[in-house]
Amino acid sequence: MVRRLLLVISLFITFTARAWAEPEIFTGLIAGVGAGGYDVVSYFGGTPMEGKEEFTAQWKDARWRFASAENLKLFEAAPEKYAPQYGGYCAFAVAQGATAEGQPEIWTVADGKLYLNFSQGVQEEWRSDIPGYVAAANANWPKVLE
Repeated sequence: MVRRLLLVISLFITFTARAWAEPEIFTGLIAGVGAGGYDVVSYFGGTPMEGKEEFTAQWKDARWRFASAENLKLFEAAPEKYAPQYGGYCAFAVAQGATAEGQPEIWTVADGKLYLNFSQGVQEEWRSDIPGYVAAANANWPKVLE
């Protein structure tokens, strides 16, 4: 309980003291590129891969990279199916009513959806109650961007 409280407080202090609205898609790791340049389709096969610049799609004001032409086509046919939830922001932070960087190396696929987290410690807490945190995050999204 204390550990969770400290996580929430640190996320709140670090990531909510912003005076501007956040973009819908987090692209801070590589400017303008969603999911830090990782192929979001590849997560659903269990092995995330970095995308290549020759396989790129534009969606929701971000460029998305893919490891293959096949994954690019899958994404283009159904981007909402593959894109990380909450625009790639940390799912736990969104559940707490804040935003934080989602790290593409710290991920979970649950119920057919991709979620990114800020750190391994945050991910451990996230995984302790994914359905509860998803419900809270869904209630907060997208108003946390304001």
